[in-house]
Amino acid sequence: MTTLHTPRLVLRRWRESDVAPLTTINSDPEVMRWIGDGSVRDQEEQTRGSLAMWEHGWETEGFGLFAVEIRATGELAGFTGLSVPHYLPEVLPAVEIGWRLGRPFWGRGLATEAARAALDFGLTDRGLERIVSIVQVGNDASERVMNKLGMRVERGTVDPACGRAIRVHAVTAAATADRSP
Repeated sequence: MTTLHTPRLVLRRWRESDVAPLTTINSDPEVMRWIGDGSVRDQEEQTRGSLAMWEHGWETEGFGLFAVEIRATGELAGFTGLSVPHYLPEVLPAVEIGWRLGRPFWGRGLATEAARAALDFGLTDRGLERIVSIVQVGNDASERVMNKLGMRVERGTVDPACGRAIRVHAVTAAATADRSP
């Protein structure tokens, strides 16, 4: 089972005990503002369904979304990791990196720390040559994380599921190998 460690975080697979804190994150309208059509998600149908789908991704793809846990406290902060963006066929084949943290964990650099570990895992451990990240136009906080990861805008388009404008950012293994420490 893959577990990653950063100075402040543990990125690990999902547990039953993660359902309640992830439901709290998914039910916060401010957290969900830039996800799909902005709707919040409930515990049984959507949060549990997402966890099952993410775990299935690990089994079928060899990568997936990690639970992001605060090392010092054991709290679930949210998630980060890799998935195939089937919802946006125009970018396929591709692997997407994404993240979602609860509001108490915003503004501390945790999304960047977690996403950098997941990005390195994808490029190094899984041998991916290119990783994309997809963001709704206006989600400046996530675009700042993408920029810190060395990702650059590749194209603009529209999310076919909700009609919102999105940007596709990308980074290659070669580009990350060239970045200075």
